[in-house]
Amino acid sequence: MKVRVFYHGKCFDGTASASVFARFYRERIRPDAVFQFSGLVHRAGALFNEADFDGDENVIVDFKYSPSPKITWWFDHHQSAFLTPEDAENYRRSDKRQKFYDPDFKSCTKFLAHIAEEKFGFDPAPVRELIYWADVIDGAQFRSPQQAVEMAEPALKLTMAIESTNDPAFLPRLIACLMDEPLGKVIEAPFVAPLIGPLMERHRRSIDILRERSECEQGTIYFDITDHDLEGYNKFIPYYLHPSAVYSVGLSSSSFRVKVAVGSNPWANHSNMVNLAKVCERYGGGGHARVGAISFPPDQADEARRAAAEIVAELRAAESH
Repeated sequence: MKVRVFYHGKCFDGTASASVFARFYRERIRPDAVFQFSGLVHRAGALFNEADFDGDENVIVDFKYSPSPKITWWFDHHQSAFLTPEDAENYRRSDKRQKFYDPDFKSCTKFLAHIAEEKFGFDPAPVRELIYWADVIDGAQFRSPQQAVEMAEPALKLTMAIESTNDPAFLPRLIACLMDEPLGKVIEAPFVAPLIGPLMERHRRSIDILRERSECEQGTIYFDITDHDLEGYNKFIPYYLHPSAVYSVGLSSSSFRVKVAVGSNPWANHSNMVNLAKVCERYGGGGHARVGAISFPPDQADEARRAAAEIVAELRAAESH
């Protein structure tokens, strides 16, 4: 029984969702299942390759909806879960016994565990720690910017490894470990532990670069680090450096995209927030009300900068009213 699990790659919540789904499926559906884990990333153009849906079961967790009839399970919590109105209508008319969506959950991992327990009798207790940290990390529910940036917890060190890896074998191996091992033990695994020291050094360097590059005016931070290999930077560094900011807009790049990340300060005591998912959707991106992103092809850096400048102007204008 081959089960292909497609998950939001380079993301702690996506990785944790894949792990919790596999544990649930193994315990409550088919104990003899063989899993194949495949990461998905937001990019300009088509997000799915229909030919990849070649499992006996094909599962998508923490990622946009696919109307393909080959998809047998789907879990997501993003406000921008549907690429088109037609996809939303397809979901509305579909058999929902194995497809679930709720944008009120802060993490897909917690949503998935809740559904698996409520509807299928899954016991989430053995992976409670993983569920807790996925919810904290994806929902930006840290106690302070210091907790988010100083990276003392094993989950936060794992987040660095997840967001930085370019090894296609790393995340599938990590997902399998997370199914059964506590985070403190996973971080000590031979394929994980050697990564942490260099990543912590890179993290400290990224703080210095963002301190130099970021500017904060009218409550909105802006920075462009496309000339550095830093797409996996810690998203809370801007608020660590500029604690009075309400929003941040940052440009970063990788081999397959230029990314405009749009976020809001989770520690800002602020009402009437701009819905960032709606802002990003206008440029072909999406996300949540408090955090979103847009992906441009790697040869469209100027278009990405124009979009970022427009969003910065919009957010600063919103704060000046």
